[in-house]
Amino acid sequence: MFCLRVDDEIQLKLLEIRDAEKMYALTDHSRTYLREWLPWVDATTSVADTLAFIESTLRQFASNQGFQAGVLYHGELVGAIGCHGVNWANRSASIGYWLSHDKQGKGIMTRACRAVTDTLFKEYGLHRVEIRAAVENRKSRAIPERIGFVQEGICRDVEWVDNRYVDHVVYVMLEREWITSESTT
Repeated sequence: MFCLRVDDEIQLKLLEIRDAEKMYALTDHSRTYLREWLPWVDATTSVADTLAFIESTLRQFASNQGFQAGVLYHGELVGAIGCHGVNWANRSASIGYWLSHDKQGKGIMTRACRAVTDTLFKEYGLHRVEIRAAVENRKSRAIPERIGFVQEGICRDVEWVDNRYVDHVVYVMLEREWITSESTT
C-alpha cells in the first residue's frame, strides 16, 4: 500500500474501501466550497458514489497508473491528492488535490503537493508534472506557485463546473528543474 509521511503533521495514504464513509462525509462537509471548483462534487451524492471512486483508484494504483491518497492532518482525513493517471510514453502526469475548507491556510496542501511531486520524479521517474487550476481559484493556484512550478499558459473554457465554463491556468515542473531546485534548498 502507498503511504507517505510528509512531516510530523501530515501523512498521505492510499484511499481504501474502509475510507468511503469518512471521505464522503468530508466531501459533503465541504460541498458548497468544493462545488465552485470541482466538477465531480454534485455527482457525489452518496457513500456508494465515493466507494465507486475509491474502487477505481485502487485499480489505478494496481495498474501502475499513479495513485489517489487521503491527506491526513494529525491523523484526521482532511482532503485528497493524487495523479490523474500516468502517461508512461511521455513520462508525465498531472496532480489534482482538494482540502476541506476549514483546514485551509495551514500549508497542508502545499506540503502534500511538494511530497507528491518529489515522489513522482524520484520514485516514478517522471519527466514532467502538471497542475491545473481554475484562473479564479487563487488558493489552488498559490500551491504550484509556492513550490516553483512554471506557469505555461491558460486553457480557455476547458471545464464545465457549477453551471459555467472555467479557464484553467497550467503549471508545469520538469524533472531537471525539480532536481535543481531541491539541491539548492
